[in-house]
Amino acid sequence: MAVARQLNINTSNRFPFKMDKLDIQVVPAMDTPPTSPVIKSLPIINISAFLDPSSTPQARQDTAAAMNRACMDYGFFYLTGHGIQTSKLNEIVSLARQFFFSPLSEKLKMKRHDAGGPEGGDGARGYAGMGENITLGRRDVQEAVDWYREWDHAPKEEGSGGPGTSKTLQGPNLWPNDLEGFEEVYLDYINQCQKVGEAVVRAMGVALDLGAPAPDADRDAEDEEVFVRHTDKSFWVMRAIGYPKIETPYTQGADITDFSCGEHTDYGCVTLLLADPTPGALQVLLKDGQTWLNADPIPGAFVVNIGDMIQRWTNGLWKSTRHRVIHRGDGYRVSVPFFYEPNFDAMVKPLQKCVERTTGVPVHEGNTYGEHLLGKVFNNFYK
Repeated sequence: MAVARQLNINTSNRFPFKMDKLDIQVVPAMDTPPTSPVIKSLPIINISAFLDPSSTPQARQDTAAAMNRACMDYGFFYLTGHGIQTSKLNEIVSLARQFFFSPLSEKLKMKRHDAGGPEGGDGARGYAGMGENITLGRRDVQEAVDWYREWDHAPKEEGSGGPGTSKTLQGPNLWPNDLEGFEEVYLDYINQCQKVGEAVVRAMGVALDLGAPAPDADRDAEDEEVFVRHTDKSFWVMRAIGYPKIETPYTQGADITDFSCGEHTDYGCVTLLLADPTPGALQVLLKDGQTWLNADPIPGAFVVNIGDMIQRWTNGLWKSTRHRVIHRGDGYRVSVPFFYEPNFDAMVKPLQKCVERTTGVPVHEGNTYGEHLLGKVFNNFYK
C-alpha cells in the first residue's frame, strides 16, 4: 500500500514570484499510474509591491506573474500585504456580528424595500432577512445587509411611485442607529478596500502583459491600466452576511439541498472577502469541475476571487470560479465581502489581446456594467 507523506516546498528561492509555500500530498509510485497532486490550499499572493511606490519593477513583475498563475489555475487566491491593520479587520467583523445579534426590530429599521415604493427603497440597499437572498432558485440560509456606492455618476431619477420614491439602485445607504461608530468605521474601511482593489486590478493588467500606457492614452486604450481606468469610480458593493448553522441532517452521498449560499460565480470584477475564523464553510470548485476545496480564512488575509466581468474582459482566459457556502459547523458565521466593481457606465467587452490569445472570437459583444448589474439585482432578490 502506498503511504502518503506531506511535502512542504518553500518557493521563496526557487520561483521568481511572491507566493507562500505550496502544500501538496505526494504518494510514492507503486504499481499504479501517477496521479495529480492533491490540492490542499489556494495560493497566497502578497500585493504590497503594487501599494508601495518604492517597489522595484522586478518586484511588481514577480507579483504579477504569481497573480496570472493563480487566476489561470484557480480564479481564487489569498491576498496578504494589503496594508489594512488586522485590528481594523476584526472590528469590521465584530460590528457586523453585533448588528446581526441586534433585536429584529432594529434590523428591520434598515429593511430593503422595493424600488418605487412609499418607503423610499431602491430594491438593493438595506437589510434582507433570512431566506430573502436567492441563488439558483433556492433561498439561501443567511441574512445580510448591502451597501453600494452612492449614485453619483448621473442625476437621480424619480421612482415609479412619484415624489419621494427611488429608482433601482438610486436610493440612500442605510446604517444602524443603535451601534455607535458603525457608519464611520465602515466608510473608512470601504476607502481602504478601494485602494486595495485598485492595486489588485493594476497588477492584473501587468499580469496580462497588456503593455505600458502611452502618454496620450485615452480611456478605452487596452493597455495595462485599462482596468484601473474603468474602476476609478468603482460602483462597489459591501455586504455583511450572517450565517446560522444549517441544522438539517445530512446523509453522506445524498444531494445537498440546503445552502448558506448556493453555488455561483461573482458577477462583478474582484471580491475581497473578509470572514470570521469559521472553517469548512466557503468551498471553491476546482478546475476538474468535481472537487470542492475549503477556502478557510487565514488571519489578516483576504480571500480574493475574480468575477464575471474579469472573465469577459479576458475572453475567458481567466475564468470566474464557482463557489458556495455550507455552514454546518459551530456558531454563527459572519463574513463581509467587498466587491470592487467596474464603474457603472464602464463598457465591458473582451480585450483584443485576450481574444487573440484564446479562441480568436469574442465571447461577448459587450455592455455596460450597470446594465449587467441591474439584471443581477432582479435575479437575486426578485425570483
